[in-house]
Amino acid sequence: MNDDEKQKLYIAVRSSLNSILVSTPNLISRMATINCLLSEAFPHYYWTGFYLLDENKPENLVVGPYQGTMGCLHIPFGKGVCGTVAATGEAMIVDDVHALANHIACDSKSRSEVVVPVWDGDNNLLGVFDVDSTELASFNEVDKVNLVGIMQDMFSNP
Repeated sequence: MNDDEKQKLYIAVRSSLNSILVSTPNLISRMATINCLLSEAFPHYYWTGFYLLDENKPENLVVGPYQGTMGCLHIPFGKGVCGTVAATGEAMIVDDVHALANHIACDSKSRSEVVVPVWDGDNNLLGVFDVDSTELASFNEVDKVNLVGIMQDMFSNP
């Protein structure tokens, strides 16, 4: 899929999300709907989901709503791509997750990944949004920029 095709799909999904979720303040409902629409729209999305701050263990993430194979249940800040994004607050694209020294292999079929932080309206970290692909280098700036924008629309400015 080329960048123009990706961009058109992201615009369509973002528009759908904005109209569907306009009257849905519940975070879990929002997350489940985001997972559904994105994973249905993009054939290269293998695992799509949220890791949320663990209320009982600071500096840890727990699996939240997702679509795909079994996710990791707990991820410490700084560990793997999700933990690194949670610790730094910066989105990451990884072309080959198996080449990453601190990668957490929740599913050995995952080969590339994009992870973006999820902030609330008060700029508090809620968690991260994670997308995996079974293909190498599936994600680029188009994915990252659009996913960051969707997370802002859905959680920072609901």
